[in-house]
Amino acid sequence: MPSFPFLRGLFYVRTTSKMTSQLSSLATLLLLGSFLAPVSSSKIPAQAQVIDQKSFNVLATTQPPAEFNAKSLFVPPGSTGDSLAQKPFHVYDEEFLKIIGDAPTLTRIAHSPKDPLFHEAVVWVKETDEVFFVQNAGAKNASTGLKKSAIIEKISLADAAAVSHKSDAAGLVNVTTVPSSPTVLNPNGGTNYRGQIVFAAEGQGDNEPPSLWVMNPKNPFNATAILNNYFGRQFNSLNDVAIHPESKDIYFTDTIYGYAQDFRPAPGVQDQVYRFNPDTGAVTVVADGFDHPNGFTFSPDGKYAYVTDTGIDSGFFGLNFTRPASIYRFDVKEDGTLDNRKTFAFAHSGAPDGIHCDTWGNVYAGCGDGVHVWNPSGKLIGKIYLGSGTANFNFAGEGRMVICAETNLYYATLAAAGSYIDSEM
Repeated sequence: MPSFPFLRGLFYVRTTSKMTSQLSSLATLLLLGSFLAPVSSSKIPAQAQVIDQKSFNVLATTQPPAEFNAKSLFVPPGSTGDSLAQKPFHVYDEEFLKIIGDAPTLTRIAHSPKDPLFHEAVVWVKETDEVFFVQNAGAKNASTGLKKSAIIEKISLADAAAVSHKSDAAGLVNVTTVPSSPTVLNPNGGTNYRGQIVFAAEGQGDNEPPSLWVMNPKNPFNATAILNNYFGRQFNSLNDVAIHPESKDIYFTDTIYGYAQDFRPAPGVQDQVYRFNPDTGAVTVVADGFDHPNGFTFSPDGKYAYVTDTGIDSGFFGLNFTRPASIYRFDVKEDGTLDNRKTFAFAHSGAPDGIHCDTWGNVYAGCGDGVHVWNPSGKLIGKIYLGSGTANFNFAGEGRMVICAETNLYYATLAAAGSYIDSEM
């Protein structure tokens, strides 16, 4: 009989005779059957489907890298593009059922024919129950970058919830432009901060530096830059930002995408992750050694930091499929430094961009075909499948999520909750 190490520690049967041994073996087989049984179809919500990973462990044919790579949408055997989209909550492991709950929904609530209005900096403002997000800075179809700054927008979650019974409600939810004053130049990442929103902005041209901005989420949307240099040196193009749940220090990533999208000069420092204490003004580098450090988040208890590396994608300079499309996990030490870097996950579709955790410590990232979800050990347990890429998304409290997919905006309901950090001090 083969060995099943994952059963060790679950039970112990002491054999005293051949018959006892045979009965024990039978009990073991029965127990094993319960472990290996597929997820019961009665447990699967209407908008979900099980993806059997064994069905594609060995494929009859595989295509060479020039034909099938990180840009390709993977369709498991027995599925089609339509069937994957019709039930967008893909269960790779039974753990995902707890996350999506009994009746998850996914609704397209806005659409833009060409202009990628729905890009990043997805932030829930609890007081007004609104979600903010930004346009893609540097995208050709947006005419942003040197010509004009990417805009900030918002929606009411009450409006989104009212149409959540539909699969497509584009045009039924009002998307409002937020006129920050002064203009936050090319915002990209964002998070809650002391009752306001802090944006990681990419800057514009040679003389408008990348900066951290704090904006009032209420009219008149007044904004203030709180950091725009590292000892006099310009940052490259700030990308994402997160607040540590305990210290309330601001951590942010800096990378090359302003340069790679033609609206920032060539980089003057290496791509790095920084830590900023706004009370003392201290700015420190906490991690380097990335290709393009991008998304950043903390585990709900603040013990781990997660950084996505989108080295595979160098913007207008093209793709290199041998570079990282990875998530790295760090231990967060008591003094706020990052230690013990390890590879947490590698995305098979596109590259992991925006990243967030739920209150259970599961890790979510925007990838090439939707939102991928890993458990705390780095095992892929499910997807919210869009059939296209998403740069960022975020929870809006308990059971709600807004997903930016460039020309489409989605509202999802599920059972998990986001790790909302109230950084009031």
